[in-house]
Amino acid sequence: MDIISQNFKTGIVKLKVSDIDDLWYLSHLIDPGDFIKGKTTRKIRIGEDENAKVTKKTMTLLIEAENIDFGKAGDTLRINGKVKEGSEEVPKDSYHSISLEEGSEFILTKINWRTYQKQKLQEASEKKYNYLLCVFDREEAIFALTQKFGYKILVKITGEVPKKTKTVEIKSDFYEEIIKALDVYAGRYNPENIIIASPAFYKEDLFKKIKSPELKKKIVLATTTSVNENSLDEVLKRPELAQTLQSSRAREEQILMDELLAEINKDNLAAYGLSAVKKAVEAGAVKMLLISDEFIFKQRESSTYEQIDEVMKKIDSLQGDIHILSSENEAGKKLDGLGGIAVILRYKLAW
Repeated sequence: MDIISQNFKTGIVKLKVSDIDDLWYLSHLIDPGDFIKGKTTRKIRIGEDENAKVTKKTMTLLIEAENIDFGKAGDTLRINGKVKEGSEEVPKDSYHSISLEEGSEFILTKINWRTYQKQKLQEASEKKYNYLLCVFDREEAIFALTQKFGYKILVKITGEVPKKTKTVEIKSDFYEEIIKALDVYAGRYNPENIIIASPAFYKEDLFKKIKSPELKKKIVLATTTSVNENSLDEVLKRPELAQTLQSSRAREEQILMDELLAEINKDNLAAYGLSAVKKAVEAGAVKMLLISDEFIFKQRESSTYEQIDEVMKKIDSLQGDIHILSSENEAGKKLDGLGGIAVILRYKLAW
């Protein structure tokens, strides 16, 4: 996300969507009641009676947001609301949608920018390195790419090897297939680092067979106990990758979720579920809030988002931390299993 200009005193920030990951951040930053000004197209009726023609016209409109829709495809963010300023051809307070996509420039105005929203905006504007992940064993390899809000699976490939042999050995053609995929994805995505993880000695053997110096210098080796989608989360938490993955959001979310689960298991400084979270907020005991994007979307769909907004506003005023986790990731899925919202407390409460 490119911040073209910002003035939090007036609440006006001009932004440019630099990649589609930014839309995920914006889906949380833009609230009902905010004002969005940007270019859009609208059907205009020209003439009257049977001679009238309908044509599409590009114009700049200012709308007051009511509904924020981040589609499943993840490549467009639609903000629907009443028109407040714009062309004379568009009636004031009529409804219109502004669609944001990669390359869109627009102005976002909030009456009040909360601390966590400023942090989210800054986080979206900073360069986020992408990492290519490959976890494999003698039978299967999974490739994934980290994103600002987690990671996506690129491909899974399977090697043809005996299930049981006295000597554990990976066929050389499977090694070559993995190396070929690494080379293709490295060229396509230009990752900051390539993380290769496996049980046992497979990763070292694979590394020895890689001929390209450019590919080799990006590779970091790690250990995993298994090869499946859960092992990607395991790798992201490996202590030996702390320095390499310092800008990975997926790693950060895993660590936050682990901290929450540790407190829950100790029956100590944690609460989860909307009712318990509200009680903790009312007591002023919240140190950190974890909330999933799926939970936020459901609250908006059911028109009950206002109560969540009040919870976040109160935590923000108490200088508590607020973290929005992606439900696409393992950490976010675990949070959804706890009701989609949870807090770590400053002190234990007598429930």
